[in-house]
Amino acid sequence: MGAYVAEHEQYTKLIGLLDERGARYRVIEHEPEGATEAVSALRGNTLAQAAKCIVVMVKVTKKTKAYVLAVVPGDRRVDLGAVKALLGGVYAGFADTEAAERLAGSVSGTILPFSFDPELQLVVDPALLEQDELFFNAARLDRSLALRTADYVAIAEPRTAPIAG
Repeated sequence: MGAYVAEHEQYTKLIGLLDERGARYRVIEHEPEGATEAVSALRGNTLAQAAKCIVVMVKVTKKTKAYVLAVVPGDRRVDLGAVKALLGGVYAGFADTEAAERLAGSVSGTILPFSFDPELQLVVDPALLEQDELFFNAARLDRSLALRTADYVAIAEPRTAPIAG
């Protein structure tokens, strides 16, 4: 029950932010699906237009961790070595589900390409930003957004770095 409520809170927070900033977007309702390839087929977008969002844990030192919300095109993978190098870390790996969902505020498969948590650094691969429009699950398995890339960049203000492999 708690995750379901959180999903809708993040969705409501995102829509409110986009409306407040005058973003151009479309809501797409579809069958519940979190896998990038499958949901892209339901939405009718190419994989290159899909924002794949992965929470990465980087050990900056043996005792210090940092978390990165790595956003890459749906037809690419997150290059953990590139994320580790970007933060000057000694190790990088996928965050465990509990940490990822806590920091992102939604369940795996619905993580937004926005960070609402100061502990979660947003880094986007520039290849994704070459698209006119981005597609992503909107903190719900049954709802996605198509968002103009220019509006995404203006609102999310992501750090950009080549992090896709």
